Amino acid sequence: MHNSKRESYLIIKGARQNNLQNIDLYIPHNKLTVITGISGSGKSSLAFDTIYAEGQWRFIECMSSYARVFIEKLPKPDVDLIDNIRPSIALEQRNPVKGSRATVGTHSNIYDYLRILFSKIAKPFCPKCHIELKSWNPSLIAQELLSKFYNKRAFIIFESREEIEKLIQLGFSRVLIFQNENPLVMEMSEIKEPNNNSKMVITDRLRITDSIRLTDSLEAAFKMGDVKIYIVEDNKLLSFFSEPVCHQCGMKAPDPSPMLFSFNHPHGACPECKGFGYVLVYDEHYIIPDKELSLNEGAVEIWERPTLKWWKKQLIKGTKLSGININLPYRSLPEEHKKLIFTGNQYFYGINDFLEELEKKRYKVHVRVFLSRIRKPVLCSRCKGKRLNEAALMFKIDGVDIGDLNFMSISQLKQWINSLNLSVQEDTIAEEPVRQILMNLEFLERVGLNYLTLDRQIKTLSGGEYQRLNISNQLSNKLTSTLYVLDEPTVGLHPRDTDRIVKVLKELTDYGNTVIVVEHDKDVISHADWIVELGPEGGRQGGKVIYSGEINNFLNFNSYTANYLKTSEFAPVKNQEIAFKNFITLKKSTGHNLKNITVHFPMNALTVVTGVSGSGKSSLVVDTFYKAVAGKLGIDNQEPLEFEEIEGITNIKTIKLIDQSPIGRTPKSMPVTYLGIYSKIRDIFASKKEAKIRGLSPGAFSVNSALGYCPACKGEGYIRVQMYFFEDLFLSCEECEGKRFRKEVLEVKYKDKNIHEVLSMSFDEAYEFFYEDHGLCEKIKIIRELGLGYLLLGQPATTLSGGEAQRIKICNEILNSLTGKKSSLKGFIYILDEPTVGLHYEDVKKFLNIIKRLLDKSATVIIIEHNLQVIAQADWIIDLGPEGGNEGGYLLYEGNLQNFLKIKNSYTATYLRKHLKS
Repeated sequence: MHNSKRESYLIIKGARQNNLQNIDLYIPHNKLTVITGISGSGKSSLAFDTIYAEGQWRFIECMSSYARVFIEKLPKPDVDLIDNIRPSIALEQRNPVKGSRATVGTHSNIYDYLRILFSKIAKPFCPKCHIELKSWNPSLIAQELLSKFYNKRAFIIFESREEIEKLIQLGFSRVLIFQNENPLVMEMSEIKEPNNNSKMVITDRLRITDSIRLTDSLEAAFKMGDVKIYIVEDNKLLSFFSEPVCHQCGMKAPDPSPMLFSFNHPHGACPECKGFGYVLVYDEHYIIPDKELSLNEGAVEIWERPTLKWWKKQLIKGTKLSGININLPYRSLPEEHKKLIFTGNQYFYGINDFLEELEKKRYKVHVRVFLSRIRKPVLCSRCKGKRLNEAALMFKIDGVDIGDLNFMSISQLKQWINSLNLSVQEDTIAEEPVRQILMNLEFLERVGLNYLTLDRQIKTLSGGEYQRLNISNQLSNKLTSTLYVLDEPTVGLHPRDTDRIVKVLKELTDYGNTVIVVEHDKDVISHADWIVELGPEGGRQGGKVIYSGEINNFLNFNSYTANYLKTSEFAPVKNQEIAFKNFITLKKSTGHNLKNITVHFPMNALTVVTGVSGSGKSSLVVDTFYKAVAGKLGIDNQEPLEFEEIEGITNIKTIKLIDQSPIGRTPKSMPVTYLGIYSKIRDIFASKKEAKIRGLSPGAFSVNSALGYCPACKGEGYIRVQMYFFEDLFLSCEECEGKRFRKEVLEVKYKDKNIHEVLSMSFDEAYEFFYEDHGLCEKIKIIRELGLGYLLLGQPATTLSGGEAQRIKICNEILNSLTGKKSSLKGFIYILDEPTVGLHYEDVKKFLNIIKRLLDKSATVIIIEHNLQVIAQADWIIDLGPEGGNEGGYLLYEGNLQNFLKIKNSYTATYLRKHLKS
């Protein structure tokens, strides 16, 4: 390749990170490149662990050793050469934000520009008197007096505490005093009050006609203190202040600096909630979760612990003496008796007394954890959720304070900004902050986040929403010559919004950036400038470059992805209409943006809940339906969102939410332990003759047991070395060479492999290795059927993606149900939240086959999903919308698939019609 052409490509030689098979690759700069392939084929290993990691290494190496201490550095990738690489930025799905102070407004910088805008042009209003507080000067006062009190006699006065002798020396001789509300002019020499008392000194007596004399007198008064004007004919005393002060109650407005409008700074934060908008209060729902129980049966759940039995005994004894029925269900007790249980009396200590005692011991970690479980956030009564103190909320623009703007969605705020009615002077001052705000709002709309409100906490965003928010920030930054690496930016997006993302990614390349996207979405792949497909399979059967080139040639290629692009065929639509007998009915849900909707979920069926992003799917299914049913069954005591009633739960045995939260928090958590397979493997090793000779029990083959793990690294396989001026080093343990077990444990072998070598196998390899053990193979087979055969048995849980963690949970449920003694799963409800995240088209087909196995056993499956393949297999569809945020939350449709395809006002139905053949 010619040198000039080489410079226009990112060149990779000998990449061996994770399962990459020593690959060489050329990726063009200033283009949109999509890396695709089936699950486990090595996409993230190439994009993030190799390309992004090397770009970050090169950038950080340019910094001083001191600066590097404060920057998180990724491990150096296993690659021979990467040439022509640019400074890299990774925009991942993972949402790392845990705190409650970061909001959409602060993260996108929109709130910072709003603070500047309010500090420049906002006007203060008295919160008590509701009048505008003005800052006066001689010219403005003169205009006010000439317009309202023309030709009337007036005294120009200033207030002063100066000594009388000094005031006389300055040329002032008279004061105005009021006796029985009657004004009286007195000579200063006649005043007998203490010298330091406040005095109303007369500057001039005139008729309000001559603007020149009036202004001169006002200027002289302003130099001495606050100005007052006494209108003789009206017997009215007017006050004018150089600073904004309410002339009715005397409240003074502070200096409107940008810091005043920050809820993350003590100067602006609400003193009650400390800028969070919510305060934590003890909740009766958590303290007494089952109100059908009596006090005697343990209604006060927190006192059922053995260490707290004394509190329950004294409650029972005291309530008997107080006339409270201890055998009556708590729900049926009179309100005064319920109140007494909390407050207590002379016969017993109430629940509030117990909580006060615990508050004194908050310095203990376990006490703080316990208290956090029985408290819930409620809207701050002082700031009403606006997070700011009274002084900050005094300032308004067009009658709206900055806290009101925080409650607006992106679309609403854009409309408000565009409708501002400003003076010419205000418009000039506000020009730059308004331009920046509108630009950022525009970018958020373009990535499909127009439904989010500014006060939405970042920690509540999904991984996809967080990634798109970061994409919006990068658009506003307008960086050039940068390498962007993105992980499935279409996750959580409705097909309607995919085109927006493609346009945004193309715009980043137009700025002169290289954009590399890991993606499965058909539309994104079709619009790519360059395609890299890895495979041919997952795990150790993957990691090879199947194709690298332009889209036109790719369509003539034969691979999983190329064939997926060339066909419009989806799984066949179910033609027969099923008559469902049993439904669970959730009536009048109003939580978040839900519009008082009543929804029916059929039993023993696959229900798919769909709708555009922000339409209310999770609010309905997870925050209302799941929590309501789980609460009724005593599975989970989290309080659901508002609803009126739920019917049909007598048919439910259990309900399980399978989300994308990690299966473990430490490297010692592994798929093989989570799935319950490890115990069988440990038994196999412990049964060997070598193990028995050494006296090794099954526990010796566990990475969590001191019986067998390496004492140096305690089963982690590496040693952490703290470096004071460099990032910490993680070195392979010298004693066990990274194998995690003692030497005598590793000497025990099964089919010439020790426990470390077995844990290093993929599930595909383990299926062949354990072919003699039918029970173990049957379990591993299910894992492979779900497309997870590429995962290693001992792969640390911390390295799994959210989608992989979710599918492992699905595997676990299937292993417990399909391989257990249960012949039927009737009454079992499984809720899945976007389970196709990170799945290739081929893997989605495998996933649907597993769901079918659950349905064949009469289970009820409810899936929140945008994937059209999954929607096409639904027995029942619930479609919410029509838009996101405040414009969503309506029930557009519920029913079978055939009738859904006829709906005209649904985005989902429109896109489904396009992708399905009759």
